[in-house]
Amino acid sequence: MKSLARIVQAKIATQAPGLAVLLPGGQRLGAADARVRIELGDWQALTHVAAGRVGGLAQDWVEGRLQLHGSMRDIAAVAAGLVGADPTLPRVAPAPASPLAWWRGLVRHSRSLARHTPDADARQVQFHYDVSDDFYALWLDPRRVYSCAYWREGVATLADAQAAKLDHICRKLRLREGQRFLDVGAGWGALLLWAAEHYDVRATGITLSKNQCAYVQRLIDERGLAGRVNVELRDYRDLPESQPFDRIASIGMFEHVGRAQLPAYFGKLQRLIVPGGLLMNHGITAGGTRNTQLGAGIGDFIEHYIFPGGELLHLSHGLATMAEAGWEAVDIENLRPHYARTLWAWSDALEARLAEARNLTSERVLRAYRLYLAGSAMAFERGWMSLHQVLATRPSGELAAGTMPGAQSAYPFTRDYIYKPG
Repeated sequence: MKSLARIVQAKIATQAPGLAVLLPGGQRLGAADARVRIELGDWQALTHVAAGRVGGLAQDWVEGRLQLHGSMRDIAAVAAGLVGADPTLPRVAPAPASPLAWWRGLVRHSRSLARHTPDADARQVQFHYDVSDDFYALWLDPRRVYSCAYWREGVATLADAQAAKLDHICRKLRLREGQRFLDVGAGWGALLLWAAEHYDVRATGITLSKNQCAYVQRLIDERGLAGRVNVELRDYRDLPESQPFDRIASIGMFEHVGRAQLPAYFGKLQRLIVPGGLLMNHGITAGGTRNTQLGAGIGDFIEHYIFPGGELLHLSHGLATMAEAGWEAVDIENLRPHYARTLWAWSDALEARLAEARNLTSERVLRAYRLYLAGSAMAFERGWMSLHQVLATRPSGELAAGTMPGAQSAYPFTRDYIYKPG
């Protein structure tokens, strides 16, 4: 253990000077006034410090094998220092081409398919979202928007930034009165209701969360929107295709569909929309081109405690899959810094209400979410993950009357319509 302690002492000095580690025997590694202090209950956690496996340390804290002291912002900064190597790089170098390469690819594809059957997706969504509506309400904005906000100039509060995001999406989609609008993965209904109340569309939302579905239905009834807005507990694969929609929003679904199911997902959405219709695909993307989750044990932690079944995919893979399904990407916006700021707003809000949170969920769940929110904010700050809005159209195959030469859809030639009133 002495050699391991020396490794940790060197790592603290060179990579994480804000950290102190208290060993089981009482010895301290690091400065007495360190901003972050880890008190080890056993020696196993010391190997995680030495290896920079911050996901393992996070699991040790959640399970009570160590004590962690410090602000979540300081803890996230120390964790980034401990990681050292780029966590977006593949865990192992690509193997040379071999006759077995196709077989390995088939195995990975089969595993991804198995993780994203309708039943598996329902269990995974309910594991995450049905923790407690009141718990989420502690740190989300009043509309309970659980996706990246839009911090346009002059916006200071999370609530205003989320309202700006909802309208930003609606403007990009060019929503108009009477259009049929589908929100896939509708969450607590913020976009669904905003589109109906501000753009007078006929809106349908689907979710796999029983809690969310019941909550949105109550809002529909309370606001007198029955007949104009509909929410269903339904898997996207089960949506009927007989009455296609004019516009579709997929907000926060991309990262949970799974690589193997992504072609079928975009194919299904393509069949659900009218020719010339618009799709907004807003989702978390990988910072690296070949990683499906973050290294240093971070991805394993999120898979186990937060959202099982999630898979990170690079934007390039998403664009290729969309194109193969018949979509044309017409506008792409990177909101990575917006999501870092959003996550810090969520983290700060939760930290300010820890006593209330402990009355709503277990200490184990609370610790997991504290680390998840702050760690994710740090990961977006450093470009380990990103967030892209991809606006795509299903080409009509015909030149619309009155369009400029070269157009094959009614999508405007410039972005002016997104930012100017009208």
